[in-house]
Amino acid sequence: MFFCWLLMFIFAKANKTFYPVMYDSPACEAVNADCLKCPKAVDNLILYASHSRGFHFIMPKCDNNIIMFLLKGEALVNSEEYAGVTLHAGEFILQAVGSKYEVLAMTDVECVCYRFSQPESFCEGRFQHIVKDVVPPLIFFPLKICSELNFFLEASKSYLVEGKICRELLQFKQKELAFILWRYYSDYELSMLVHTLSKYTDSFQYFVLKNHDKVKTVEEFAELGGYTVTTFRRIFTSVFHQPVYEWMQERRKEGILYELRHTNFTISEICYKYGFESLSHFSNFCKKNFGLSPRNLRKEVEKPSLSAPQDSMFLSV
Repeated sequence: MFFCWLLMFIFAKANKTFYPVMYDSPACEAVNADCLKCPKAVDNLILYASHSRGFHFIMPKCDNNIIMFLLKGEALVNSEEYAGVTLHAGEFILQAVGSKYEVLAMTDVECVCYRFSQPESFCEGRFQHIVKDVVPPLIFFPLKICSELNFFLEASKSYLVEGKICRELLQFKQKELAFILWRYYSDYELSMLVHTLSKYTDSFQYFVLKNHDKVKTVEEFAELGGYTVTTFRRIFTSVFHQPVYEWMQERRKEGILYELRHTNFTISEICYKYGFESLSHFSNFCKKNFGLSPRNLRKEVEKPSLSAPQDSMFLSV
């Protein structure tokens, strides 16, 4: 069978018209194919990034779950789960959606960050077993990156720098990462991840944080959750202690400012991502809210080598 396949492959190489290659996109037909233009390209959720000493990041509320794998350097983390903890090279932690955390790079750092909304790739049976039967430690601590996990991270980081990635490759890498965590870490170690994840996933807060960037108005937001506008406003204010429209505007401004200062997305890409009709409208918005034009905001800081959404810590984390 293998010999027959080999002959077919050789013949196909010699006569390209015999087995025509089917491309997903015209971009694939080029000698140096641009995979970022492929219809299968999606936002990358497993990103490699590097930051200089002194890099400081504050996330008031995570929009996604995020696992931070530190490959090089030291970083100071401050959150409810990890209060004043120093994260060393070769360690990782998880911050759940809805949580607040702060990170300060004590040295030059390199990291890989994995953002996800639901732990779909994790073993459901073991996940529920840990939730019900395994008591987590009273004080959380960073987990060590085992040799198998380190191999995965080091081998993958060269093509995890881009903000876009092939959807099928991303799905494969997500499953591979979940397998490594489930295979090489004990229930007790995983309890610090699982109990943190289970804390938020069924809450109103989780719904808001996962969907606020999918809607443009309070009315759309309420409809998405199956609420009347009045009920949605009331619940939102009781949970977030702030009017929903005001909160949405703040998240929008935070996202714009972060992406201008800390990502490689073009100004045009950021402009249209956040729903502005023109670059001039976007520029006026930035001048009114931040006191500077988009171009000058970008010049204010030296951009790190990354391309990621706001909740990716270095990135993302």
